[in-house]
Amino acid sequence: MQARLLQREVLPLVAGLAGLALVALAIDAVLHALDAVWIGRYLGIPGTLLIIGSTAYSLRKRRLIVRGQPAQLLRLHEALAWTGSLFVLVHAGVHFNSVLGWLAVVAMLINVGSGLTGKLLIDRSRRRLDEARRRMSASGLDEAEQNERLYWDSLTFDIVRQWRVVHFPITLAFTVLALAHIVAVFLFWGWA
Repeated sequence: MQARLLQREVLPLVAGLAGLALVALAIDAVLHALDAVWIGRYLGIPGTLLIIGSTAYSLRKRRLIVRGQPAQLLRLHEALAWTGSLFVLVHAGVHFNSVLGWLAVVAMLINVGSGLTGKLLIDRSRRRLDEARRRMSASGLDEAEQNERLYWDSLTFDIVRQWRVVHFPITLAFTVLALAHIVAVFLFWGWA
């Protein structure tokens, strides 16, 4: 049971974050080996655009846009946010010349961790609720009795689905720090 819990619940979160870090380090190493570190400097731009594009899912959930299927937009959100974060990490590299930029990167990583954690918590809660319903159906309980017995579990699932209440302020902090970094770049970067 412990091994299954570790495999199903913990490893996907660790793999998502470790994969992001390892791929970013590998790309950064290749850029250094090819003496093309300058490319990383500009990967922040497409990375930021991908992260902005990933917000289509949130806009659809809040009915600010009406196009797109929520399930497809969620998968697109995850892919764009992960890829955009990867580009931003390569952009950040191991260069410590911008405190504001690094604060934005830390906020971004916390945001990615929050998103992965929320996804895994919701998936786990949904699976447990569905499994309990199957067991009760197999034992012959009718739907009304199942709903009665699963009331607290259903209520807990609804609360877990509200994890966005935590995710949103983290996203907002990342957005503010990223915008401040971008403004600072435009103000202080030697464009000539």
